[in-house]
Amino acid sequence: MPAELRRPERTYTIRQLCQEFGCTPRALRFYEDKGLLAPGRDGLNRVYSYKDRGRLKLILRGKRVGLALAEIGEILDLYDLDDGGVAQTAKSLGMCRERIVALEQQRIDIDNAIAELKLGAAELEKRLAQVRPDLLPRAADYDQVLRRRLDGVEHGDTP
Repeated sequence: MPAELRRPERTYTIRQLCQEFGCTPRALRFYEDKGLLAPGRDGLNRVYSYKDRGRLKLILRGKRVGLALAEIGEILDLYDLDDGGVAQTAKSLGMCRERIVALEQQRIDIDNAIAELKLGAAELEKRLAQVRPDLLPRAADYDQVLRRRLDGVEHGDTP
């Protein structure tokens, strides 16, 4: 391979990768235990290569979209084939499409569950209005408390 096409010889410490990708040293050691990363050693210190950094990027991307570590491992194992990345790309594409279908079904299931809950809540509210209308304002207050908590969680705030 011509020198200008080779990957840089740069190495990374566990701290550098954790800072760059927002993960913990424990997570990197876990991925190493699972055989997903294979850093070199400099005494007791782990030394991560450019390749390890790329693998970590793929691991974290796969986790974000809901792939199992075994599936991520299957994709990573194809990296070393001498086919220009074709097998890895094809496998990744297949897994992406499968995940899209699964997530779309989950969205449908969630929408259906929300609709069912709304119907149930409306029925409960109607029943409560008939037997104890004095409790309805407290139910509305409770609903507002929950909504504020959910908004805080969605925005990363603590309630």
